[in-house]
Amino acid sequence: MNKIDTNNLPKHIGIIMDGNGRWAKTKGKLRLFGHKSGVKAVRETVEMSAQIGIKFLTLYAFSTENWSRPKSEVKSLMRLLISSINSETKTLLKNNIKLKSIGDTNLLPQDAKEQLNSSIEKTKNNNRMTLILALSYSGRWDIISAVKKIIKHKITSDKIDEQLFEQYLSTKNVPNPELLIRTSGEYRISNFLLWQSAYSEFYFTDTLWPDFRKSDLEKAIIDFQSRERRFGNTVEQKNQAC
Repeated sequence: MNKIDTNNLPKHIGIIMDGNGRWAKTKGKLRLFGHKSGVKAVRETVEMSAQIGIKFLTLYAFSTENWSRPKSEVKSLMRLLISSINSETKTLLKNNIKLKSIGDTNLLPQDAKEQLNSSIEKTKNNNRMTLILALSYSGRWDIISAVKKIIKHKITSDKIDEQLFEQYLSTKNVPNPELLIRTSGEYRISNFLLWQSAYSEFYFTDTLWPDFRKSDLEKAIIDFQSRERRFGNTVEQKNQAC
């Protein structure tokens, strides 16, 4: 913790939580055991992020592609989602954390939607940090949905720019993630926040998600703080701006 510069924190961190199934396999268990074990990593990461001073944390919990998994696994994941949100709402309230969601949540089972909406309502006045669950989400879905909304509102092409387009994304009024973390040793972003991560710093770790702990988050933030972010400018231009 004493190595982290609290004056140079990413305002928004996105995490692709990967490796639950492989972790379970190494234990000789079913994939669901890995998903259940990943809940502890979620809890520690959320609490640590709030403690450090991160303002927005987005967790890639369930992608649109995940719907194609075996029905039994999807059904179990939905049950786990309901129970996890139910049990963790008290923790969110205790830590003054607001819950939001992005994605096509209309595809979620009714009981999952009700539990999600209930927790969102209960935590809506919290302001220490915003936890965003990406559920039934993909970056391509987000972009296509934004285009459909723009067409529906009959906005002419001459009025469309980046700022306007971002107002139609599911992350409206949320800053783009400065740091994007992926666990499990995979080097891809798997359709996660495609528009929003244009200038994100990427951090990849071999750690499987159930083993991800506070120290892993610290390492990612320290690595982020060691990088020089120029946003397409030269070093000289950046130094002049400072």
